[in-house]
Amino acid sequence: MAAAAKKKNLVIVESPAKAKTLKKFLGSNYKIEASVGHVRDLPKSELGINIEDDFEPKYITIRGKGQLLANLRKEVKKADKVYLATDPDREGEAISWHLLYALKLDPKNTYRITFNEITKSAVKRSISEAREIDMDLVNAQQARRTLDRIVGYKISPLLWKKVKKGLSAGRVQSVALGLICDREEEIENFIPEKYYTIDLQLKTSKNKKLKASFYGENGKKTKISADEDAERILADIDNKDYIVKTVKRGSRKKNPPAPFTTSTLQQEASKLLNFTARKTMQVAQQLYEGIDIKGEGTIGLVSYIRTDSVRISDEAYEQARNLIEEKYGKDFIEEKKQYKTDERAQDAHEAIRPSYADKTPESIIGSLTKDQYKLYKLIWERFIASQMPAARYSTVNVDIDCGKYNFKASGSVLEYEGYLLVYKKNEEKAKDTLMPELTEGEKLTCANVESAPHFTQPPARYSEALLIKTLEDIGVGRPSTYAPTLVTIQSRNYVTKEQKVFYPTEIGEIVNEIIKSNFGPIINYKFTADMEETLDEVEEGKLEWKKILRDFYPLLEDLIEEAEKKVENIEIEDEKTDVICEECGRNMVVKYGKYGKFLACPGFPECRNTKTLYEEAGVDCPLCSGKVLLKKSKKGRRYYGCENNPECAMMSWYRPTGKLCPKCGDILVEKGTNKKRICCNNTECDYSEEV
Repeated sequence: MAAAAKKKNLVIVESPAKAKTLKKFLGSNYKIEASVGHVRDLPKSELGINIEDDFEPKYITIRGKGQLLANLRKEVKKADKVYLATDPDREGEAISWHLLYALKLDPKNTYRITFNEITKSAVKRSISEAREIDMDLVNAQQARRTLDRIVGYKISPLLWKKVKKGLSAGRVQSVALGLICDREEEIENFIPEKYYTIDLQLKTSKNKKLKASFYGENGKKTKISADEDAERILADIDNKDYIVKTVKRGSRKKNPPAPFTTSTLQQEASKLLNFTARKTMQVAQQLYEGIDIKGEGTIGLVSYIRTDSVRISDEAYEQARNLIEEKYGKDFIEEKKQYKTDERAQDAHEAIRPSYADKTPESIIGSLTKDQYKLYKLIWERFIASQMPAARYSTVNVDIDCGKYNFKASGSVLEYEGYLLVYKKNEEKAKDTLMPELTEGEKLTCANVESAPHFTQPPARYSEALLIKTLEDIGVGRPSTYAPTLVTIQSRNYVTKEQKVFYPTEIGEIVNEIIKSNFGPIINYKFTADMEETLDEVEEGKLEWKKILRDFYPLLEDLIEEAEKKVENIEIEDEKTDVICEECGRNMVVKYGKYGKFLACPGFPECRNTKTLYEEAGVDCPLCSGKVLLKKSKKGRRYYGCENNPECAMMSWYRPTGKLCPKCGDILVEKGTNKKRICCNNTECDYSEEV
């Protein structure tokens, strides 16, 4: 009689790509299947959390996953052991826990395995170190999920009532929106200050040139703000002697940057590759799960890509050391560098790095897409550079006097490349500034004087990189939340992105105002950052997860009750206009749409006529006397334009006054949200008057 067939071990991962990579490392005794992400979640059609039953979540099978679960159950019956190999973070732990319940797995024969990188050694090690599901991790994810669900499902109906259907509120997304709106307000209220610079082109007795800049008077740093001060200094130094007072020679080091975390990878990919955070994570996930390398099969090329740690393993360091010695020489070998991880970081995983340091970007370029190659090259170079010596520069700083006025000149020359041999990036545009040989007391002659007025600039609007850095700095969100947050605020049309920076839309400003006015105590960056630390305590087993909800919900309930009363008092009906619908004769009304207000026929759905709404600004165009209208760009950003466009090119982001600037002839506009002022639309003109 034939012996019974030996049962195989079943390994369940999230994605088919990861399954394909694992098959290469595990023998014929293992069957690998993919859950394709989550299999259970809270229902979309209702809150899905029983408040009265101590906030018990009601999980259901995700639509479309029924057949997949049925197939997985068949495989479970054939298996001797089941290994749950989802991602090594809270979300991955929660997916494994949901699989345990959805597949009705026997906990005695079910094992949780995790690996920071998909390599043979890491996968084999994970199986030998298999463990039970970590319920602290699961509960931290449950706490975040239920908290976000309660906030979203309780506050969003308020926005529907006040503004329009389809809007949403969220803990992290509302903080991000608030930052963008606050920055726009800062910019509008910013009052530029005028200042002057004075630069000299000097020559030595040997006709060598150097550039020096004004520093101050009598050794004290001085800011030149007034026209008359600039004129006085220029008159005083005209045809005068310039004497070298001090020459200081020295050196400085530029240390290599730490290997990437999720946040720094998103920031650098945004600045250097022009990738959005979402695109960065999509491509990085592909590199982590595995790429089919010609002649080698499917290989995971980078370590886990959701991390806030800059730590690397001894094994990774040895790989880097060997590669550096072989490729660049022994002079570039350093002892293992340990970078300081932020004290708020969970530090659960290593930094993002190549799984195999010897797989240089050039050696596998033929197996990668253009985007995969760019991102892998960035990760590989950053990691290798992080374990190389600092770059060294020789520096020269010179103080030059002209009577009582002081000027400074400086130069630097790269003496030793160090890590810059691999990772120049932001330094690529920097050039050596050579200084001629100078001695103290030497007399210099002036070949040219350049004096120019400048204006202080308002704070920069948020780019993706700057917004991610700011959220990380204030402790809001975690590595897995940055990209989804940016996607959400754009998909809801709360913000628009133009020339790589964010602007709030009219809808975004309205939603932000409602959130700030009614839910400020629970939706602000400090409360949200403190909540992140509380969730970390759940993960560490220091706090019971439902206690967060028990403490939080009464405060939310009080705020909602109070806001409901306010909203009922200010609830607005559709505003009727004098514009007649040419299709049915009704007076058209003002509606809120994707990008703000528009005109619509109240006879909908019988009559579907709509029109662009141009609100009058109440002033005439200062260029042609036409009416100034409030318009919207294609992406929903408001601006003021003339009704006679394109014949009249008058356009401003700020409300025109109908007058021209007496100083430069450009249009005058009204700025400021708290303190109104009239100023010139020309950023190079300093004309301003208070209202």
